Amino acid sequence: MAQAIGAVLAFAVGVGISPIPIIAVIAMLFSNRARVNGPAFLVGWVVGLSVVVTVTYLVADRLDVGTSDSATDGVSWLKLGLGLLLVSAAGRKWRNRPRPDAEVPMPTWMAKVDHLGPGAALGLGALLAANPKNLMLALAAGTTLAQVAPTTAEAVVGLAAFVVIGSSIVAVAVIYDLVGGEKARARLDDARSWLILHNNAVMAVLFLVFGAVLVAEGLGLRR
Repeated sequence: MAQAIGAVLAFAVGVGISPIPIIAVIAMLFSNRARVNGPAFLVGWVVGLSVVVTVTYLVADRLDVGTSDSATDGVSWLKLGLGLLLVSAAGRKWRNRPRPDAEVPMPTWMAKVDHLGPGAALGLGALLAANPKNLMLALAAGTTLAQVAPTTAEAVVGLAAFVVIGSSIVAVAVIYDLVGGEKARARLDDARSWLILHNNAVMAVLFLVFGAVLVAEGLGLRR
């Protein structure tokens, strides 16, 4: 069990601390239907993340990446490519980050959140769960999990751990809003403003860290 969780842990953390879904769920919590849309967004996020990582794992397991030398080589090249893409994206994000004193406009899609129904909130959660960065991290997690050749029970635990950890901050924001009252709303609004301003810098650091991890795994430097 510990090996299965360890295989996905780092990548799940990378999914969990993504600024955009956190900004999105906080926006939901300030909408006219916050009590419904916040939980609906969380459900969509959990479902989307579960589908992405489960499909990735099943495909990797079907290809016998844990036992086939050719499949293992293919996974190494895949991780190396994903890592280089993330490192490149880190550089772009860092160059495009706003100055500390800059006025950062609110994302245009956020203005539409007030008019979303529960179904649209659920769909937005699922869509953001499958964003390109999450797809790369889920792909890395699924293939790494398959490489440890777990039993069915261990695989289920590993996949569940990925989804729970990857959903933790979004879930905490929803629960905090439901039980924290006006104090919670004030702190969530501060968090949203900070994340909007520093989104590019946070993403640059995330991309660089996980890009380096994937490059190291692709080169066989982490065993």
